[in-house]
Amino acid sequence: MSDTETVPIEQTKNNKRFRKEKPWDTDDIDHWKIDEYKAEETSKPFTEESSFATLFPKYRENYLREIWPHCTKALDKHGITCVLDLVEGSMTVKTTRKTYDPYAILKARDLIKLLSRSVPFPQAVKVMNDGVACDIIKVGNLLRNKERFVKRRQRLIGPSGSTLKAIELLTGCYMMVQGNTVSAMGPYKGLKDLRRIVLDCMKNIHPIYHIKELMIKRELAKDPKLVEESWDRFLPQFKKRNVKSKKVDKSQIKKKEYTPFPGPQEPSKIDKQLESGEYFFKNASKNDKKSNHGNKRQRDNLKKPQDDSKSKKRYTKTL
Repeated sequence: MSDTETVPIEQTKNNKRFRKEKPWDTDDIDHWKIDEYKAEETSKPFTEESSFATLFPKYRENYLREIWPHCTKALDKHGITCVLDLVEGSMTVKTTRKTYDPYAILKARDLIKLLSRSVPFPQAVKVMNDGVACDIIKVGNLLRNKERFVKRRQRLIGPSGSTLKAIELLTGCYMMVQGNTVSAMGPYKGLKDLRRIVLDCMKNIHPIYHIKELMIKRELAKDPKLVEESWDRFLPQFKKRNVKSKKVDKSQIKKKEYTPFPGPQEPSKIDKQLESGEYFFKNASKNDKKSNHGNKRQRDNLKKPQDDSKSKKRYTKTL
């Protein structure tokens, strides 16, 4: 080998230098699986207390009073206490020495939020399970016009609740339209799609477009050949069509000259009839019609046969 020849050095990337084989990491392991959090994993109780409170409307007071023992029992399993204050109209959840799951207090916070937004307790208590999240979408401030807001909010429900049922089936979430908010419960992916449907509906995009898109995606997911491909060519492209009005050249528009004095008074209908002479002919025709009508009545009366009794009375009166 000569001195001028160089030996090629194998270069490795910096991020691959420290990579090592992991014999314990096999393909049959599901990395996305969420394991259940057990009480044995928390060795010591929490040092500080965490609490959340929320207000509820007056019309929910009777219902909350009825279901509050069930709510207390459900939260006691997770080591959380709840307080119902009817004077202030608020609900409060707090951690205790028995609380073992750090995330349970956030789940309890979502529970009382859903109860205040008219979600029934048997449905709202499901938020305490793993894999179930909630999202409260505020839609009241998105539109200024009240009539337009009510009309677009009704689109989410549809005729006899058909649109709402279709959204729930396709997203796998529970949906509740109440007042100025939309309450939703379900998996994170479904909540993301549901939020997009609700916000676009308030922007005047009908939910039926998103429903069609989700139905197509569901069918495409069943085909194993199309899992790693882009689905854009299969999805419908809905373009908003704005019909532009014809532009008028401002130079062609003649501006009226401003005058501080009012214009001449326009002649009335009677003045125009007087000028043309129609007024006099009109009155003459009216008089002719009246006279003709009177003459006709006289002729009809003469043609009618008269009773002898009436004629005798008239004769006696004349004598």
